[in-house]
Amino acid sequence: MSRQLIAGPSLLAEATMQGDNCTSGAIWGSVPYRTFQRKKTIFTNVLPVAVAHAWFALSCFKRVLPRSQQSDNMKSLLFQYNNTIFFSVRFTYEVSPVFILMEEVLLRKMQSIVGWSSGEGDGIFCPGGTISNLYSILVARYHFYPEVKTRGMGVLPQLGIFTSEHSHYSVKKSAAVLGLGTENVVVVKCDERGKMIPAELESSIVTAQEKGLVPFYVNATAGTTVYGAFDPLDAIADICHRHSLWMHVDAAWGGGLLMSDRHRMKLQGIERAWSVTWNPHKMMGVPLQCSAILGLLRQCNELGAEYLFQADKHYDVSYDTGDKSIQCGRHVDAFKLWLMWKAKGSQGFGAQVDKCLENAEYLYDQLQRRTGFELVYKNKPEHSNVCFWYTPPSLRGLPLGPDRDTRLHQVAPQIKGRMMEKGSVLIGYQPLGAKVNFFRCVFSNPATQQEDIDFLLDEIIRLGHDL
Repeated sequence: MSRQLIAGPSLLAEATMQGDNCTSGAIWGSVPYRTFQRKKTIFTNVLPVAVAHAWFALSCFKRVLPRSQQSDNMKSLLFQYNNTIFFSVRFTYEVSPVFILMEEVLLRKMQSIVGWSSGEGDGIFCPGGTISNLYSILVARYHFYPEVKTRGMGVLPQLGIFTSEHSHYSVKKSAAVLGLGTENVVVVKCDERGKMIPAELESSIVTAQEKGLVPFYVNATAGTTVYGAFDPLDAIADICHRHSLWMHVDAAWGGGLLMSDRHRMKLQGIERAWSVTWNPHKMMGVPLQCSAILGLLRQCNELGAEYLFQADKHYDVSYDTGDKSIQCGRHVDAFKLWLMWKAKGSQGFGAQVDKCLENAEYLYDQLQRRTGFELVYKNKPEHSNVCFWYTPPSLRGLPLGPDRDTRLHQVAPQIKGRMMEKGSVLIGYQPLGAKVNFFRCVFSNPATQQEDIDFLLDEIIRLGHDL
């Protein structure tokens, strides 16, 4: 590849999404070969010493099961290292042509997987799912009330946002940041599984209108943080259509299931969303950070700063993507995903997702067979989240009631404290509503084996039997 600017995205598409092998030019662009060789030496000689063991790469613990941002192999670490060393910023096509087009190709690919037709929607990679969700509310508000961009919130009615009681806290945080107010976020009831109840959404919209709120945005969750539940997207889309509301799907955690032929049906209806958050740094194992907001409108954020975004450039200025983001210059997060997609392929990502959910099913089965463990939700997990209590022998004979709940509430924190002191394993815990503290195990690393899961349960028993 020469140092000349690429004429258009078709050339990059040919270099990226076709075939299994990439030429060094297609990957490195104009980086001098000698520079690449020096960095390759670091990859070969330094990294294996600094990160000699897969678990050490994650923390000082031998086994770290619950975290959702774990990369599954050395390749991903090399991709992250390379991304940091070679490339730092992009905002215009002339500064970073290869990576601007690379992002364009990836966004189109992700949009097609969601189910959108060619040319439908827009998108951008941004710093995490919270910012992606913030973008979705920002764009929805601009869509219905474009005057807010110039005249401010004072010219708008009191707007209402709707989201489930199991949704991510970033929805309320975004409402606070954007001046909409957390009190104007209407929390919709969920069923026992953690799914938004469509009838409750419909009722909440009507009630909010009667109180003077103007509904404009509904957030549906595909893969809730705690239970891993998937909201009924088709039913929610029907309601949004009836009331002319913006439908966003927060698939930060569950979007990876779109790569699995076995599990993608759990997101049925996502193609009807107006915007989608999808974090490849979660179930797809891409190193932090790598999050995409699909459905972004350029007009919402562009201001056309003349020192960067001149309209009379000799190329298509729609490739100057810095003007459609809040931050202008951005890290090349898309590059990590592109490299991993080349290394794994779509089938590889799908197999990775399948393995994680198989691990969740194995844990679910083991919890039902072992004495002292109780599932928070009795049915088979939808995602890779498994929530459970461990009841020490001293509490098993106690009758159900406040005294038992108070004592059980203290068990998970004490066991985790002992885990941290011993350095043997690490797992999260939390309460939820009226439910006392329970363990929450989330699988996103396909390197986790059944023996690791057995060790986890054995270790919980060892550390908690005398409580």
